[in-house]
Amino acid sequence: MGKTIYTTPAGMQDLLFEESRIRRSVEKKLTELFAGRGFAEVMTPGMELYRTVAASDAAAREEDMYKLTDTCGRLLVARPDSTIPIARLAVARLRDEIFPVRLYYAQTVYALNHGLYGRRDEEFQVGVELLGAGGKKADLEMIALAASSMKACSGEKFRLELGHADVFASLIGALDVTEEIKASVRELIENKNYAALGSLLDTLPESDEVKAIRLLPRLFGGEDVLETALSVIRNDGARQALKTLRELYRSLGDLGLGDQLMIDLGMVHRNDYYTGVIFRGYMEGSGETVLSGGRYDNLLERYGMAMPAIGFVINVDSVTKVLQTGELSRPVPQVLIHAEAGYETAALSEAEALLADGVVCEVSPFDTPEEARAYAAARGISRLWLVGREEAAE
Repeated sequence: MGKTIYTTPAGMQDLLFEESRIRRSVEKKLTELFAGRGFAEVMTPGMELYRTVAASDAAAREEDMYKLTDTCGRLLVARPDSTIPIARLAVARLRDEIFPVRLYYAQTVYALNHGLYGRRDEEFQVGVELLGAGGKKADLEMIALAASSMKACSGEKFRLELGHADVFASLIGALDVTEEIKASVRELIENKNYAALGSLLDTLPESDEVKAIRLLPRLFGGEDVLETALSVIRNDGARQALKTLRELYRSLGDLGLGDQLMIDLGMVHRNDYYTGVIFRGYMEGSGETVLSGGRYDNLLERYGMAMPAIGFVINVDSVTKVLQTGELSRPVPQVLIHAEAGYETAALSEAEALLADGVVCEVSPFDTPEEARAYAAARGISRLWLVGREEAAE
């Protein structure tokens, strides 16, 4: 077996000490924020039936899912996405609720990142879903909450990028090409492979839509980007999406978010169940997408309950990576309590009393005070408390 018994599976990793503490801290900040805004927590299974995920037609590519079978021989997948299970849960368990319903979750998703060095296949996420609310008010609320979430993680050192799914969907939908070509165009834009995108578009008949798709990756910036796009894009659906996006951008600016907002018309989510505004968040010090979300008004209908919905998810692992200092040593307690023979329960009672006062302590497992002193010196524990016939502090 050699060293392989000590390694984690590809795409997975252990978290040590400070990494675990920071991740828990970020999770706590975000879940308290969401609970304070009226969102209720839900949890979904770590595995879903493959047919449940496949019914969305968009959650993840089949080749990107971790698969296994249950005792009945049914194909299962490790949860590749959090929105799909919540859509299933809403249809199965929440039909009799008063809508809109606000939900939040904190859970892990799994997706194979083929050939993407350094990308984890395991990702811990905290996210929210607003089910049963459409229109500008809901969009504005959720994007503002996304900004508050980024502030909770990084103060003012973040950026939100806004796009609209109907810009790309309207343009690509107007082309008389196969679904395979449409999927390739989407993937090339998503992966920012602009050279290959240009080569693929060169094979298509020239049209206003093809010209517009060529421009999308370069339409990034402030409100002037929207004006530029409106001056060159002729497609009615795309133009309406641009006007909606402009209205949202201005309203978010009125909330004081102007310095953190950017427009990105080249934003094309890999998950193509989005139907309206889409957005992503980035933190200073990380090149990864920290927050991702958007409107998905048609998704729940695929599971039998038509209603509008919008949500977003935060990659807590990416936030943790930015916030950690690099110091992975174990935390050092303030006090080491050592009991003489026969005083073990008294030492444990002393530890409980110190804990109640907010003092971090350990109870010595050693037989002699000399061993306890040596351990305390090696760990850097500043105080040794001896419990016995005569208590003493060193």
